[in-house]
Amino acid sequence: MNKIEQIYISQTESGYRLSACQYQFACVIGRSGLIAADKKREGDGATPIGNWLLRSLFYRPDRTDADMIRQRSLLPCRPITEHMGWVDDPVSPHYNQPIMLPCTARHEKLWRQDGLYDLILPLGYNDGPVTPHRGSAIFLHCAEADTPSTEGCVALQKSDLLMILPFCTSSTLVTVQKQAGS
Repeated sequence: MNKIEQIYISQTESGYRLSACQYQFACVIGRSGLIAADKKREGDGATPIGNWLLRSLFYRPDRTDADMIRQRSLLPCRPITEHMGWVDDPVSPHYNQPIMLPCTARHEKLWRQDGLYDLILPLGYNDGPVTPHRGSAIFLHCAEADTPSTEGCVALQKSDLLMILPFCTSSTLVTVQKQAGS
């Protein structure tokens, strides 16, 4: 397998599943479930339905084999530092963009104590162009064993994400759908 063309996120009887080629993994979505992309709003806790390209890879070099990531990833890679954030303030001109801290606009810190952001793959949602209040920081990222949901992202176990990562490119399409095949 050279690359993954499409990743599907779909509902199953027991939760949600990420499917990519021969891989199938349990995943979690936003605490408010799925929502039509045109109804998505900042802070609603919902994962937008649609087709979203993978944009890049951010990784914690202290918690991930940085050499392996740089050598095997087909995505543009950027190490996360303690001074990185992502703006979720809809009135900021930097809304839905990574920034260096400190920053006066409301933001998420990408350097976290837990492992949720050890690997972050931003999805191409609300980024071309950015529309204020339509949602920000929609990522494919790591989940921990006790992660019940996200704030709107898709999360899966780090080991599962590492299995598909070498085959993901900036042309990999992530399809978030209500049911498989819908």
